Amino acid sequence: MHDPSRRLPGERLFSLLLVALSLFLFYEATKISGFEGLSAPGSFPMFATGSMVITAVIVALQTVRLPESDEHGWRAILPGFVIFMAVMMIFYALALKPVGFLPTSFVFLLISTKVMMRSSLAKAALISALSLALVYVVFRLIFSVLMPEGIVPEREIIAGMRSILSGGGQ
Repeated sequence: MHDPSRRLPGERLFSLLLVALSLFLFYEATKISGFEGLSAPGSFPMFATGSMVITAVIVALQTVRLPESDEHGWRAILPGFVIFMAVMMIFYALALKPVGFLPTSFVFLLISTKVMMRSSLAKAALISALSLALVYVVFRLIFSVLMPEGIVPEREIIAGMRSILSGGGQ
């Protein structure tokens, strides 16, 4: 297990790159509308990237001050769990369009939750289903964000539910 009071190989470089990326994104955000006012289109991106700059600098300063860790090699930089999650994200991205948002996201959440929490399959399924339901309601129903439909006929299900709720299903 990694000792958080010591710096892993690559952490100093990563934290400094994070500061540089945050500064670049802040600069790009200022080009949206400049400093015209709080309600200007660029105000939220500037706030978000400004927060990124501040937190990245804090993390970089803390990281640079830490002594080097005794851990070396690829396992210290890229643990097996990180590789596993990267492979999971690749499969998720590849399956999203043909299979659809709902089943792909459920399987991704189920496997990720099971592995990360080391919980029972039933508990992981419940957490995944509740999380997916919340995300679906917020993004699909409230904000009307279109997500890949795939094998689940979402439009027909939503139309049927709206018909029943409006009294047209009698």
